[in-house]
Amino acid sequence: MSSKGMVRAIFLVVFAVWLMIWVMLPTKLYKNTWTPNLETTLNSTYFSGQGTNLLLFSFPLMFIAAFGCAYLHFQNKSTDSSNHSKRLGLDSVTALLKRPVVVMAPLGIVSALELTFASMFVALLIWSLANYLHVSFGNLHMHKEGEKIWEAKLRSVSLRLGYIGNICWAFLFFPITRGSSVLPLIGLTSESSIKYHIWLGHLSNILFAAHTIGFIIYWAITNQMAEMVEWSKTWVSNVAGVIAIVIAMPMWVTSLPQFRRMKFELFFYTHHLYFPYIFFYVLHVGDAYFCMILPGIFLFLIDRYLRFLQSRQRTALLSARLLPCGLLELNFSKTPGHYNYPAINMLKSSYIFMISAVINLFFGPSRLYYNPTSILFVNVPRISKLQWHPFTVSSNCNMETDELSVVIKCQGSWSHKLYKELGSSLDRLQVSTEGPYGPNSSHFLRHECLVLVSGGSGITPFISIIREIIFQIQKPNFKVPRVIMICAFKNSADLAMLDLLLPISGTPQISQIQLQIEAYITREEEQPMAEAHKPLQTIWFKPSPLYSPISATLGPNNWLWLGAIISSSFLMFLLLLGIVTRYYIYPIDHNTEQIYHFSYRALWDMFLVCVCIFIVSSVVFLWYKKQNAREGNRIPNREIATPVTSPGVSPWFSGAELESLPYQSLVQATNVHFGSRPDFKKTLLDLKESDVGVLACGPRKMRHDVAKICASGLAQNLHFESISFTL
Repeated sequence: MSSKGMVRAIFLVVFAVWLMIWVMLPTKLYKNTWTPNLETTLNSTYFSGQGTNLLLFSFPLMFIAAFGCAYLHFQNKSTDSSNHSKRLGLDSVTALLKRPVVVMAPLGIVSALELTFASMFVALLIWSLANYLHVSFGNLHMHKEGEKIWEAKLRSVSLRLGYIGNICWAFLFFPITRGSSVLPLIGLTSESSIKYHIWLGHLSNILFAAHTIGFIIYWAITNQMAEMVEWSKTWVSNVAGVIAIVIAMPMWVTSLPQFRRMKFELFFYTHHLYFPYIFFYVLHVGDAYFCMILPGIFLFLIDRYLRFLQSRQRTALLSARLLPCGLLELNFSKTPGHYNYPAINMLKSSYIFMISAVINLFFGPSRLYYNPTSILFVNVPRISKLQWHPFTVSSNCNMETDELSVVIKCQGSWSHKLYKELGSSLDRLQVSTEGPYGPNSSHFLRHECLVLVSGGSGITPFISIIREIIFQIQKPNFKVPRVIMICAFKNSADLAMLDLLLPISGTPQISQIQLQIEAYITREEEQPMAEAHKPLQTIWFKPSPLYSPISATLGPNNWLWLGAIISSSFLMFLLLLGIVTRYYIYPIDHNTEQIYHFSYRALWDMFLVCVCIFIVSSVVFLWYKKQNAREGNRIPNREIATPVTSPGVSPWFSGAELESLPYQSLVQATNVHFGSRPDFKKTLLDLKESDVGVLACGPRKMRHDVAKICASGLAQNLHFESISFTL
């Protein structure tokens, strides 16, 4: 077994042990045998009753997250893109597990692997609830004189539903941690796993709603409605739980698909109530249960604070391309590819070279690297200071070493305002960015054939894929996958989106790749007059010393520094928690007649978590920012290049004279079909290659139609992947 395999095996074992603890938690064995022994061994004057949960529930995932960062760093260093020239493919078992098996609303597109893990998770919830009730019903406590058995059982069921909801919260925050090291370890990205957050959010809210309703009914029939507003000093705060569920309800309602589509901005702003929701939820469950769900919240807060620090910088916007179809491309400056210590490359001695390699490992190269289909979050304060929108990165970090581009389709009020702003006479436009975020590898290059299915602006993720293939083809012995791009547009003006396949500058060798583009114009029956089409417009902005190029949040060795932040802040939290518990809380509990307030313990935990994350993250970020400023990592002074632009008339129709060789190659590879829709089934089933990657991006119905074909079993060579933020 290779070293990589051993590390992944260790992570798998640790994760399996963590899951097994959740499985054992509701059993009699855990309660009657394990708990007394663990509390005797682990609970001390430094951690009180939190010691057991910190070790069993917090430490395993924090270990995986911290050392996973180091693993991802070294994996990226050792990965050579040329390895993709070897046709690895997918073994039959993996291909079968990743094949879609459920394609329906509201679940979306679910693979066999996802369905298996979802079933296992539901089984865990059912197992936990059944065991909790079995143990509870066997030893019912009557909380009030004259209380009936069925009333006590109602209270017990309601309480255990809250316990089950807490299991959901243990997983809830991992999918939305954009810079997570946990997701890449299992081959996921934050945008591809957002549906897991949606599923867990709906499930947890259903459980918490049932938990709340159950207790309200119980209090009503036992004449204890005053309990709803009780803030107990020795046990859970009921009023904190009521406040938490009141906050959760509008977040839940506005996140429903129908509401979110119609009132997205209301959903966006309402979802920012997550901070008070977490605050009152933790006050309700207490410090012991908080430690059980701590890893997800801890990693999310680190990621959120680092994103906040990155977003405070003004990003240098170099230029913009406006297409007549209402599409625009923003081109930003990014940190160029250079080494912090160029003298290292001059060293020839093998001994010195090893030393230089170590230095280079931690200090260079100082460049921003991202893979195709990555996304960038953009904020334009001139339009809205609060709204952040994700857009696909269309540039290739290998071809465009000092630029990063995103493509935006004018569909909502925010994007229309941006298009209008860019169309006016502006010297500069202040923009802030977060990211980019994306996959950890260019996995699509392993296929023999790529079928890229897009609808409207869904073509944008495929722009970066085409550019990556153009770059990789320049390497010796690289086997280029055949590419079939199927694009569906409403109007012929939308064909201008294909112009973006060519970078804003340079001479891309698009003729060297096996590219076939089938463009379908669904709302026009015949070819329009060429004179009716306008060329795209390129706008250049003046540079400013106040603006910075886009760079990784923590520099070129982002994973290493993130691992250092995770481990250091968690160790600092444990140290400070031990000090506070031993020298402040413990003396009150044991040396006086008072009992330290139950909710105050949870307040200390939340306060120390935030303080530790703030201190460690700020120190690392500011240190990197200082290093970046010392290196003079600013926008380079350069003359404005002559961009590659489309001709004065549409190049997609016969009769247009093309002087640009790249445009000639692009038009020759394109077949335009008017008044028809693509026949996905015929196209996909006619492919003869043994390994065909099918990527779909666009309207939900289109993605579902393609997924159903790949899931039908009519062709075993099709490997489907959906690129979307929605189900």
